[in-house]
Amino acid sequence: MPSATAAKAKKANANANLKSKINKAPAVTEIDEQSGDSEEESDFGTELDVEDDESAGSDEEDEDEDEDEHDLEEGVSDEEEDEENQSARSGSDSDSDSLDSDAPRKRRRTSPTIDDIVAQLEDEEEDGTPVAPVKPVFNNVPSRIKKKQPEASKTEKTEEATPALPVPEPASTVSVPIDANTTFDALNVRPWLVQSLANMAIKRPTGIQKGCIPEILKGRDCIGGSRTGSGKTVAFAVPILQQWAANPSAIFGVILTPTRELALQIMEQVIALSQPHVLKAVLITGGADMRKQAIDLAKRPHLVIATPGRLADHIRTSGEDTICGLRRVKFIVLDEADRLLANSGHGSMLPDVEECFSVLPPPSERQTLLFTATMTPEVKALSERPPIPGRAPVFVCEVDTQRLAIPATLRQMHLQVPVTHREHYLHMFLLTPQNVDKSVIIFCNRTSTADYLHHLLRLLDHRVTSLHSKLPQSQRIDNLGRFRASAARILVATDVAARGLDIPEVKIVINYDIPRDPDDYIHRVGRTARAGRKGDAVTFVGQRDVDLVLAIEQRVGRQMEAWTEEGVNLETRVIRDALKVVGEKKREALLEIEEQKEVGGKRKRGKEKLRAM
Repeated sequence: MPSATAAKAKKANANANLKSKINKAPAVTEIDEQSGDSEEESDFGTELDVEDDESAGSDEEDEDEDEDEHDLEEGVSDEEEDEENQSARSGSDSDSDSLDSDAPRKRRRTSPTIDDIVAQLEDEEEDGTPVAPVKPVFNNVPSRIKKKQPEASKTEKTEEATPALPVPEPASTVSVPIDANTTFDALNVRPWLVQSLANMAIKRPTGIQKGCIPEILKGRDCIGGSRTGSGKTVAFAVPILQQWAANPSAIFGVILTPTRELALQIMEQVIALSQPHVLKAVLITGGADMRKQAIDLAKRPHLVIATPGRLADHIRTSGEDTICGLRRVKFIVLDEADRLLANSGHGSMLPDVEECFSVLPPPSERQTLLFTATMTPEVKALSERPPIPGRAPVFVCEVDTQRLAIPATLRQMHLQVPVTHREHYLHMFLLTPQNVDKSVIIFCNRTSTADYLHHLLRLLDHRVTSLHSKLPQSQRIDNLGRFRASAARILVATDVAARGLDIPEVKIVINYDIPRDPDDYIHRVGRTARAGRKGDAVTFVGQRDVDLVLAIEQRVGRQMEAWTEEGVNLETRVIRDALKVVGEKKREALLEIEEQKEVGGKRKRGKEKLRAM
């Protein structure tokens, strides 16, 4: 009897333990997969409930752990486990079939209830044989996480979804002939022009000339882009002169340029090309007498080469008799079009250019030619305009305008200098054995800096001249002539000398101040290494100029090398030979500028008379 009582107590204890385990199991949940947010929230809440139940019953579970495991494992046989696995697989198959229907997909998790466990224990007590406990069955449900597909199948699907489409080339872009033996005769240039080109030592056309000359002769508008020193002036001058010679008329063409020096250079080249014909050309730039220019315009010249500001002044102030000839122009050329069309606020030439276009014939009655070394968005936007009715579309000829804007024969170098001793390093750099006899252009960002370096280098016995906007026009022409004639070895200039000037003797370009715009750097260093010649560009880099150098390197697609010269330690030479001498001359140069003396220390005649008295 006591043994029966003990057995009943043991079974009652087992029932209590099983009930506690069942209470800790998660309840039956139904989650509609059509609402993913509610599914995640209910799963998260179930996990929290399970953790709370586990923490609440942890003490009781520790005390009876061994006994519970014995009771649960005692009546389980291998055959019953096989039957349960088969039932689970059959339930899985039925569920997967039901998922193919259009009904809402649900995930169901089933477990035995408390009544099932109690009935099982009562049967065990009556029969005296242990019965295997009912195990919970988890149905196979579809997961929201997609299975990982093989790489091959992914690639095939990607290719099918996004087929590779050929990128269409612009219809208006002209490909340049690749034949290196192409001659001007093959481009339909008249024999007299071919002879004039030969007299100027121009025997074969460059890439920009091969692409542009035939198309301009066909009457098409043109946007030509090519690196500096590639012969853009000849590319537009030859077809204009050829058509002018066939049908001479008053003010046949207008050429606009951003600087006076470039306008003068173009005028000289055009007159040389027009031989043996007599071409009447007029130069309309600032710094000259407007009355004389108005008289010249009224005489109906064949060609007008002008800067936009001065020509706009004539349009606003001169009479109709002066500007009426502009209304019959056949050609309009914008040389250095990126600068003329730049809308950069202060200093922009665009308003003056628009004023000039206001008196010119409409686009349908003239040819418009744009040439530049840097294709800016403003220039590219013109090529995207719809074509003029009855006219061929604008064509674009680009040769080495982006990553090859710098000639391959140009060496780009940088020289790290302290900001407080830039003049010392410049002086010693100009006196190194490799540089002492070379022709040099030094670029500055400000006219005051250019004027200061002109005074300083003259006091240091360098043959130097200057070119900037603060000089009178007559002096600008004289200084540029001295540099072209090699009477001066060094030209200190601002960006007025950065565009278009063709001086073959220049071997070195020094960026004393780094330009803020990388395109300005391209135009500066383009003053050397022109037409296949070799040249060097040296940039002085201070402590705060690293970002500017990186921007330039990214624009031109090439890194600058560190400047070196065999057997020369520039820092040692500065410390040994330049600190005292340059320091004294700096004070003298600043004193001359303050007293408004001319370069070389010459006083004005009025001051000399006053001092003599």
